[in-house]
Amino acid sequence: MMSTAPIALFVYNRPRHTRQTVEALLANDLASESDMFIFSDGAKTPQTAAAVEEVRIYIRNIRGFKSINVIERTQNVGLAASIVHGVTRLCHQFGRAIVLEDDLVTSPWFLSYMNQALVMYEDVARVASIHGYCWQASEKLPETFFLRGADCWGWATWARAWRSFEPNGDKLLRSLVERGLDRAFDLDGAFAFTQMLRDHIAGRKDSWAVRWHASCFLEDKLTLYPGRSLIQNIGNDGSGTHCDSTESYSTGLADQPIQLRRIDIEASELARRSFARFLRGTRKSLVHRIISRLRSRPESHSERQT
Repeated sequence: MMSTAPIALFVYNRPRHTRQTVEALLANDLASESDMFIFSDGAKTPQTAAAVEEVRIYIRNIRGFKSINVIERTQNVGLAASIVHGVTRLCHQFGRAIVLEDDLVTSPWFLSYMNQALVMYEDVARVASIHGYCWQASEKLPETFFLRGADCWGWATWARAWRSFEPNGDKLLRSLVERGLDRAFDLDGAFAFTQMLRDHIAGRKDSWAVRWHASCFLEDKLTLYPGRSLIQNIGNDGSGTHCDSTESYSTGLADQPIQLRRIDIEASELARRSFARFLRGTRKSLVHRIISRLRSRPESHSERQT
């Protein structure tokens, strides 16, 4: 019997999403053996207070985990600060943590995969985290594989790896550029991670995830992924603070456990190319949708006069 890692769940003002996330977690065999820590951020505006309270009423009455600890903030600190604080707290207290947000629905095999992988790679210094979501791929991926850096949709880490987290976005960007790693960081131009980091520095976007990814990428650390997704993101429906509405990242959940075995500690070039191809296709689809919407928009009176 292995001891299970604590779960950190971060919630805000989406009661329907939160309920789906919790109910899916409770369908995992290890839920009753897992300590749950729910971090509830305070309302940002008076208009969000009612929804925040509705979420809190729900989470105060959750049953089914080994223990439930609800941490309610009186002030709004934002998702980034909440996650950094919560993960730091659990890593300090327990040495590891499984991390979820309130819009991530898990497969029934999620907790087993996370806990087994945390044990399997606990003493492998180059492995920084375990990830539960897998991007869509046009070809069959290995059952598990590594990619350089870190990720953010259903993940786990250890205290030894979380110590690498660098909160200073300026320092991270400078290191990427000086070492000529910015294009590789952007998956050779497939995704604008560097721009996300610039947006964070400029105050346009408060992202813990891009800083966690950059921190691990710069140290050449790896994250383990499943070849079949154990996470479905239900938050890309326009309801979230940081996500636009899109179906691009929708994926089915694995209906069988992920078979974990030790693999070579190196990044998968096959998976990297596959993810880059998927993300380029997603970007093109988004541009096409925007152009189509603009073309189908009724002309205004002033447009007709020009």
